[in-house]
Amino acid sequence: MEATQETQTHSHAHSHSHGGSGAHEHVCWGHSTHSPAHHRLEVSNLKVSYKEVLALEQINFATECGRSVALVGPNGAGKSTLLKSLAGLLKADSGRILWRGSPLVSSSHELAYLPQRGDVDWNFPITVRGLVEMGRYPNLGWWKKYSAHDEEIVERALEAMALKDLQKRQISALSGGQQQRAFIARALAQEAHVLLLDEPFTGLDKPAQETLIRLFKELTREGRLLIASHHDLKSVPAIFDEVLVIKKKQFAFGPVKEVYSDKLIEETYSS
Repeated sequence: MEATQETQTHSHAHSHSHGGSGAHEHVCWGHSTHSPAHHRLEVSNLKVSYKEVLALEQINFATECGRSVALVGPNGAGKSTLLKSLAGLLKADSGRILWRGSPLVSSSHELAYLPQRGDVDWNFPITVRGLVEMGRYPNLGWWKKYSAHDEEIVERALEAMALKDLQKRQISALSGGQQQRAFIARALAQEAHVLLLDEPFTGLDKPAQETLIRLFKELTREGRLLIASHHDLKSVPAIFDEVLVIKKKQFAFGPVKEVYSDKLIEETYSS
């Protein structure tokens, strides 16, 4: 059922794009449409300390909308630190992060950070719909009222993640896979171009993982950029287009088919 709804939503989203040039058209629900190539994320010489301990250095990569990137490395490699830095939640010591050619801060509402499920207070009293509506807040600012347009965006986000039937349910009552879809729906309601996901597959059963993989592929086809830390090394080629391998420093970055190898993983994970 979910796969059918996701496929229908994908077609629905493309019918709203200007010019209808399929995968080359960047879908953004509330704004004008641009080519994914204009939506480029560039990271240069990034160095980040966390509580005065060096967490990351010499991080250099560039990618763009329409792609999915696996962030791979052993525990303590700095994966969560990098995601939080890209989300603007941690300040870099040095280096720069450019989004669409400008420093990240000027367009941060276009990036959405989805924490590890273990870092979320699932007992917080809010419904699925309430959580997704929170995605509209960055677009509203101080004085704007919640409008019919905002309502439409929330409806589309719920529909895209197959959550319409669950919208009145408390988030604490959701399964792990439903919780992930609810957070992705909030990111879609925010009209985020870039989704930064910290271990999104952890703790999900096989059907929920397969659903999430399908959603990843739909979202990248719609023209979004997904960057996700990922610990299941064998599944990287089946899910992602590009891979960034780090262990406090960058070991490799590029298309999975070109750079991802047993030798690389062995070098990264050996002490």
